[in-house]
Amino acid sequence: MIKNCFYILFLAATLISCKQSETDKQGKTDNDLKVKSESNTKEKTNLLGKEVSVYTTAENTNKRLSLDSTKTFNRAKQPLETEVSIFVNPEKQFQEFLGIGGAITDAAAEVFSTLSQDKQEELLNAYYSEQGINYNIIRTSIHSSDFGLGSHTYIEEGDKELKTFSIEKDLVKRVPMIKRAQALIKDDLVFYASPWSPPAFMKSNKQMLQGGKLLPEYYQTWADYFVKFIQAYEAEGIPVWGVTIQNEPMAKQRWESCIYTAEEERDFLKYNLGPTFEKNNMGDKNIVVWDHNRDLISHRANTIFEDPEAIKYAWGIGFHWYETWTGGAPKYDNLKNIKASFPEINLLFTEGCQEKFDPTQYNRWSNAERYGNSMINDFNSGTVGWTDWNILLDEKGGPNHVQNFCFAPIHADTQNNELIYTPTYYYIGHFSKFIKQKAKRISTTTSRSTIESTSFQNPDGKIVTVVMNKTENPIYYKLLVGDFEIQNTILPHAMQTLIY
Repeated sequence: MIKNCFYILFLAATLISCKQSETDKQGKTDNDLKVKSESNTKEKTNLLGKEVSVYTTAENTNKRLSLDSTKTFNRAKQPLETEVSIFVNPEKQFQEFLGIGGAITDAAAEVFSTLSQDKQEELLNAYYSEQGINYNIIRTSIHSSDFGLGSHTYIEEGDKELKTFSIEKDLVKRVPMIKRAQALIKDDLVFYASPWSPPAFMKSNKQMLQGGKLLPEYYQTWADYFVKFIQAYEAEGIPVWGVTIQNEPMAKQRWESCIYTAEEERDFLKYNLGPTFEKNNMGDKNIVVWDHNRDLISHRANTIFEDPEAIKYAWGIGFHWYETWTGGAPKYDNLKNIKASFPEINLLFTEGCQEKFDPTQYNRWSNAERYGNSMINDFNSGTVGWTDWNILLDEKGGPNHVQNFCFAPIHADTQNNELIYTPTYYYIGHFSKFIKQKAKRISTTTSRSTIESTSFQNPDGKIVTVVMNKTENPIYYKLLVGDFEIQNTILPHAMQTLIY
């Protein structure tokens, strides 16, 4: 009887204990859910009542990076299929922004040297100051490119041991201009260099022009040449961020050029340039492969980045936009494929310009829209930085020693000491002026193909959304950011930057 009583009491205690445990567990689960819910709510961007500053550049108006209007976020309503909408999700972040800039070539430095002191200051401030469009990337050539008065190298022809290496020619005009830009950019400077051709004696065709190949017996000499370039520029106080291996390695041009197959570039990187940088304590210098158009970029990426020894020396892959010479559209999908295939590899736009200079077409709006379309789609494809070609050319689209004349965002009328600002300058500025180094790209899509957009969140938390309309009509649209929206209109052939 007593034994049965003990058993009944034990059973009751066990049931009470289990019930209490379940209650505690449920209470804890409920609390966890509450904390998680509160945490998720806090993470969401609350924009209710927040002001949006809208900057505009538009054709057939005087709006040029003009603060055009301000809007205020309200609670969003379900968007409709009949409406044009842009959807931004700050919770989804992607690549970190490196910067935007252009090339200081021998041609740019030559034209710059003809300007009066006040016009030189105007140009530098227009590009590199906060009052201008805040460029921070500078590209230059390793010795000469087509944009200059002629071909040159840093050694005497035939000097296999590089004993005569000197950047003396660069010190006359190019380096002083770079230094003045550097003084404005300060710590955000990203300076890199690209060769158009090795010296003639190192090549199969014995000339710097018309393609040809780097002879295998000079692979190491050429790698050492890169090192000497970096040492010489850094001795002048210009920190070198990195190099590209070869400008346009699949193009036989009538100007300085050199051909590398994918396997040849891979092997030069793997056996020569990468190890030579490491041997000379330059392992921190970034090496960019390809530096050519988007059309063949996947083959180059597959060949180099599938090699475990080559990929360890590659920071990323550079590209240009000239694949449209065939009449086709830009191949942005190839960039997306590389990011999906090799997510650790960086994409860098290394060159683009409007070809076939025509002095009657400074204000041709389609030139600027080509830039806007490329920048939006390149960034949305994972690109971290964007480098225009010459920052300054003369009223003939040069100088260029093989008459390959092109447009630049700013031209100089050297006869009248005037600067000519093209619409392209302002379109680039809609990105470079407002997106800060180390910003993160955030998810941005549109409901219609008539409008294009990308967004970045700056380190201070502000969001920058760039919107382009290249149609003939104004477009009324909604910008939806999470649970909030504004309503806005963009003029025909216009670019807007919205900051919030």
